[in-house]
Amino acid sequence: MTAQDRINAYWTDRAPSYDEYQQRPDRLAVDQQAWSEVWKGALPPAPSDVLDVGTGSGQVAMVLAGLGHRVTGIDLAEGMLARARQHAAGMPNGPVIRRGDAVHPDFPPGSFDAVTSRYLMWTLREPEVAVANWVRLLRPGGTIAVVDSTWFPDGLDNASENFTDHYDPQVQAVLPLAAARSIDQTVAVLEAAGLAQVTVTQLTSIYELDRRFGVAPNHEHQMQFLITGRR
Repeated sequence: MTAQDRINAYWTDRAPSYDEYQQRPDRLAVDQQAWSEVWKGALPPAPSDVLDVGTGSGQVAMVLAGLGHRVTGIDLAEGMLARARQHAAGMPNGPVIRRGDAVHPDFPPGSFDAVTSRYLMWTLREPEVAVANWVRLLRPGGTIAVVDSTWFPDGLDNASENFTDHYDPQVQAVLPLAAARSIDQTVAVLEAAGLAQVTVTQLTSIYELDRRFGVAPNHEHQMQFLITGRR
């Protein structure tokens, strides 16, 4: 198995519990509202053509479609894709979900007004190559908008089931941002791709929701960041 195969296998196995946590009823409505505000402020006005890379169970893609964007979500983990397709099928004008590699998205240049990702950068192989390819997909003036944090600044120590079995030394060796100690390392990747007006925003609304409702098992309460740049 390649490193990417191992990553795909982990997220496929985790897809049911991950999606159920994202959909938990006590937080779902306030989550959708908070994330709608985050993405609305980050992206061009709707309707725009948006590619959500590493879409996972489709939470971001669904929020973006709810804002009126024309959304395509791609991922390589079949378990996550199955969940995302279920959600998309139940929404009028929902996102199109398809299998695709976030590092090398298979679309013609200039296909999108924006490319988004959430919780992808840390587990992304070749992030410089990936972001350069995302920029290639943008129309002039288009936007890259990514959300992430420094989840493992002291190394990939995670107690969730099977995590270290899949995120073993072979995998860690190809993930340069996995143990990033500062969000500045992610910012530098966007800047190296030639994006203009690269900005970092602390997502205090999400931080407060995490404080109010708690965080996922084996996670810590910490600040998340929105990083944007324009072509």
